[in-house]
Amino acid sequence: MSGAPTGEEITDDGFLDGKLKILQPAKGYRAGLDAVLLAAAVPARAGERALEAGTGAGVASLCLASRVSGLEVAGIELQPELVRLATANITRNGLGERVSIAEGDIGHPVRDLAAMGLEPNAWHHVFANPPYHDPAASPASPNSSKAQAHLTLGSDLDDWVRFACVMARAKGTVTFIHRAEALGDLLASMTGHLGGIEVFPLWPAAGKAASRIIVRGQRGSRAPLTLRPGLVLHGRDGRFTERTEALLRRGEALLLDQPA
Repeated sequence: MSGAPTGEEITDDGFLDGKLKILQPAKGYRAGLDAVLLAAAVPARAGERALEAGTGAGVASLCLASRVSGLEVAGIELQPELVRLATANITRNGLGERVSIAEGDIGHPVRDLAAMGLEPNAWHHVFANPPYHDPAASPASPNSSKAQAHLTLGSDLDDWVRFACVMARAKGTVTFIHRAEALGDLLASMTGHLGGIEVFPLWPAAGKAASRIIVRGQRGSRAPLTLRPGLVLHGRDGRFTERTEALLRRGEALLLDQPA
């Protein structure tokens, strides 16, 4: 595993049908389907700038950069070991000219973020897969990395939405993927900050309750909220649907207004 940080138990995983080679912790938080779908839902174009909050090993940022040539992607990640892995992944996938990850906290003062090269009000798109467990209701994982990734640990959705809205430029988009039961809290956090909000459910299979949601809004928009048809992930045979396969393997864009 050339370029892998030493002293860590890691795996070498393929994403986008092997187009991307990603080093991840063998134990702890590991990116998967959520990261790929999040990247697919960001409506970025060549010549724009996108920022990911909480990059982990860099899967979503790299999937987005792979799909949109000419896009600049930056990220911020709190855990140093994940920053090292993300940096290695950027290099080994040949995206060092367009993708960068900084070590830092989304709760840092704006002036500190700007000093790291993360200027406020400067990004066409901001996206994130925030921690989705409440530590008061869920026991922490014995693995500290996984606990930080999956528990809020002092930061809540308000913090993530606030960071995204501070960093996004006027008319810029903010995109989150989260557990379906968090929709109420997420919409409450976005109210007054974002408009034109689109809610896109992810159904495990036809007739099943949504397990995840993608929620996207726009700074400065006055458009009303729209509930989109969503995406059915698996067919009756248990395999991914054709549309899901196109996203996960061919790296196609997820158009939220496209019929299911």
